[in-house]
Amino acid sequence: MTTHSDDLLDIHYDGAIAVVAINRVAKRNALSDPLVRAIQRCFESFPPEIKVAVIRGNGDHFCAGLDLSELRERDTSESMYHSRMWHAAFERVQFGGVPVIAVLHGAVIGGGLELASAAHIRVAEDSAFYGLPEGQRGLFVGGGGSVRISRLVGVACMSDMMLTGRVLSSQEGHQAGISQYLTAGGKGMEKAMELAARIAKNAPMTNYGVTHVLPRIADQSIQDGLVTESLMAAVAGSDPETKGRLAAFLDLKMNKVERNS
Repeated sequence: MTTHSDDLLDIHYDGAIAVVAINRVAKRNALSDPLVRAIQRCFESFPPEIKVAVIRGNGDHFCAGLDLSELRERDTSESMYHSRMWHAAFERVQFGGVPVIAVLHGAVIGGGLELASAAHIRVAEDSAFYGLPEGQRGLFVGGGGSVRISRLVGVACMSDMMLTGRVLSSQEGHQAGISQYLTAGGKGMEKAMELAARIAKNAPMTNYGVTHVLPRIADQSIQDGLVTESLMAAVAGSDPETKGRLAAFLDLKMNKVERNS
């Protein structure tokens, strides 16, 4: 296992899996500009042997959102470019080189929920709680939440959270669509590593199609989406690794899909 640590991120490489931990425990892992930039650098510079990443928060919380103590007055253009900087960082999480699993516990608030929504799979522990307090603070989401969070929970639920300050429990967030998996406290990483090991065994071209192409198909019309699907299916099917996997399946060297597999 290779480890890189500083006062912003702890990064561990364990075989084909990268584990990235936000490391601002005293601030409940709140997002400062240096931390956002560090996340971008991390997710655009994984070694080639890394096939999947897990992002989590050190301490008792995943991420409490924007570090308001570092908030300063900006004019309109500065605010726009600041938001776009966050967009660029979280784009590298969603559309980087590997699938990403987020392990959610404690506070998942504001920008923390925006970061979590950029992951492809979210595993929530029962301590997780979700909020979008921007309305009460005179702010608006600026890290991609209006696009990503609304697609997870729907515009109505997101509007409720922003207008009323409603906080969702781990169970409510799971039912709303924030997390795909819900675990007991302290079990999130175990589940995430189990999923990561499974994902790392997939054909890389298929993982690419799921993480890069599937979200874009969702943005297209039905007919455009079907054409894009056909193109991606052709690319994946012609990949040499795919041909080898299909041959192994036909030779009964790969397991069939079974109930609860």
